[in-house]
Amino acid sequence: MVMPWQLVEWAIAALAAIALFLSLWIVVPAPNFFLLPLGVGAPEISPFLLLGQGLLLGTVLLLRAGGRSPSFLWLLTIGFATAGLVLSSLPLLQLPGTVRLAEAQMQSGLGANYSSQIPAQIQPLLRSRPFVLGDLIRGLPEAAIAPQHQTFLTPDGAALALDIYQPPESSTQPDLHPAIVTIYGGAWRHGEPAATARFSAYMAAQGYTVVAIDYRHTPEYRFPTQLEDVQTALDWVGDRASDYRIDPNRIALVGWSAGAHLAMLAAYQTVGLPIRAVVNYYGPVNLAAGYYDPPVPDPIDTRAVLEAFLGGSPKQLTELYQQASPIFSVRPDLPPTLLIYGQRDHVVKPSYGQQLYEQLQASGNVAAWIALPWAEHAFDAVFRGPSNQIALYYTERFLAWALRPNS
Repeated sequence: MVMPWQLVEWAIAALAAIALFLSLWIVVPAPNFFLLPLGVGAPEISPFLLLGQGLLLGTVLLLRAGGRSPSFLWLLTIGFATAGLVLSSLPLLQLPGTVRLAEAQMQSGLGANYSSQIPAQIQPLLRSRPFVLGDLIRGLPEAAIAPQHQTFLTPDGAALALDIYQPPESSTQPDLHPAIVTIYGGAWRHGEPAATARFSAYMAAQGYTVVAIDYRHTPEYRFPTQLEDVQTALDWVGDRASDYRIDPNRIALVGWSAGAHLAMLAAYQTVGLPIRAVVNYYGPVNLAAGYYDPPVPDPIDTRAVLEAFLGGSPKQLTELYQQASPIFSVRPDLPPTLLIYGQRDHVVKPSYGQQLYEQLQASGNVAAWIALPWAEHAFDAVFRGPSNQIALYYTERFLAWALRPNS
């Protein structure tokens, strides 16, 4: 007959096994798209895993404090919990060094006194520290800013959506606001402006007008349609800047993954609306290199994604692959660029982003590189997680610095 305390031990063993399974994805890459959310999420909830496994370990030790001889199940639970504790502690152990390096990168790229150049009225609105454990528990503050839904027409008559988030009214607010245009990711094949809603509302609360834009998707539409749609949306923003109290001389682009790719291409163009800064969250920058040397494992099938986007392989479309790669648009006098990548990204290899960063620097451009050693692609899907807290901390400061008046 199974005793009640034995049922408790079995329950604790099961919980320890589940926690260890989740913790494994902190170091094990997801082999397919179905499991990718585990690889994305596990590092971002690692403090909770650490706490939970510590409680499990303490509980099983307490239950055995009565002097009973260790059972196999007891030893197995100890092993599960101990291994899970080690794995789930890795992101937190790397966090202090990551922040120090990120700050050094910001000072190297923007100047040692970049923080003092941020306008005084904006300083109180910025995050006080790169990582706050309390924010992981209670969540980041989310402004109740509802977007205005608008549409814009492409030259061939297609109607595309955009969402406009306007900052709260304030007596100290200037007549014109700096603006951020956000571009969602999704491998160029799916997504909508609402995908950036949390970031857009968060930044609007800091005094920006944020415009989240749309573009047409593959496989129905191939490059350069997506870039043309982004450029049309930017023209729309420029034409209606006065309607939304936007300062047309202080506009930045922020993109994620495929959206970061489009943001960089648009920002590095010499025509159209002048862009003051661009933020690249884990965007592809050299498409031919990504085709021939994809991540291992490759959960999204990179070659199939690129062939759908461009219509063939680099061998078939050499010039188009080069035209579509931001790294080949690098020249002097580009807008300042902030690049943020997870070092464990198995969708877009971070090494390509680092190559772009180095080329921007070599060309005399202002650029900052932030690497998160534990993070996967789309790490900011866990908005309150350690990775996104750090990314937001430096994105806020980068944009406040780059879009400050008279800079």
